[in-house]
Amino acid sequence: MRRERLGFGFALAVLSLWCSMEVAVEAAWSLQTPVKLVWHYYKVHNTCDYAEAYIRHQVESFYKYDKTIAPKLLRLLYADCFVNGCDASVLLDGPNSEKTAPQNRGLAGFAFIDKIKTVLEARCPGVVSCADILNLATRDAVHLAGAPSYPVYTGRRDGMTSTKDSVDLPSPSISWEASLAYFRSRGLDVLDMTTLLGAHSMGRTHCSFIVDRLYNFNDTGKPDPSMKASLLEEMRKLCPPKTKKGQPDPLIFLNPASGSKYSFINSYYSRVLTNEAVLGVDQQLLYNEDTKQITEEFAAGFEDFRRSFALSMSRMGNINVLTGKEGEIRKNCRFPNKK
Repeated sequence: MRRERLGFGFALAVLSLWCSMEVAVEAAWSLQTPVKLVWHYYKVHNTCDYAEAYIRHQVESFYKYDKTIAPKLLRLLYADCFVNGCDASVLLDGPNSEKTAPQNRGLAGFAFIDKIKTVLEARCPGVVSCADILNLATRDAVHLAGAPSYPVYTGRRDGMTSTKDSVDLPSPSISWEASLAYFRSRGLDVLDMTTLLGAHSMGRTHCSFIVDRLYNFNDTGKPDPSMKASLLEEMRKLCPPKTKKGQPDPLIFLNPASGSKYSFINSYYSRVLTNEAVLGVDQQLLYNEDTKQITEEFAAGFEDFRRSFALSMSRMGNINVLTGKEGEIRKNCRFPNKK
């Protein structure tokens, strides 16, 4: 796989994770420039030498009892980075905060981040940002679920505002063209998109996010013709048509092969190839030459997917970060500091 060079610093850190792949797709193989983050920032600046170890310990402790933290944190990080950049604005409370946006319905993991922040404030008060905590905790959680332990550069600072009007996360039923345009608007490419959608290899979603595929695809009054008949039958049993206000909105697994194990596996891509993707945007990967080729490669080789995931997660964590004197280091991840 050919990746366009954007720099060499980060590439040195991930070189051992990367290998040659057969797919000929133009894509970046380093962090987006300029790279403003630092490898082991808190240790380099001697402000909280064991910050990453503290976070890892908390993640390991929680994961023993609740494996859902891996998909929950993945979604939380995505919801943060793709809106205002990786500034932890999604963690802020408020009647009109990002949390209240319709796209963020069911978002979870906040209490877990609060716990880590409490531990770090006791050991290194006012030093470690909520944005870095979210990025590091996500890396550690998905690693426990089977993903690679990819490099996370640190030194992010926290945003001070959060509004639901700023949330422009797209529908999970959009076309591959619209999805790619959205990813590109965040400085990511076709390989990043195909790779990061693989996060749907584990976790659950609400029926309301797929009910259009089951009963009224593109306002046709019919189901999505690309959905395998057996999957359609299964999903309709779990997700009845919405006929009245206040009707329950059940949760369903995004990848039945992972299910309640919440394990990071590549069967997601195999399901796309057999028209068994739960979300419409996932099934759309079949309808572009590049995304189909990458999907086939990842379905055939789990290590190829893992290596690409390592780099694409690091690139996502670099979107519009605040550093230096920008933003602040929140004392409580749910509220801006009092002036």
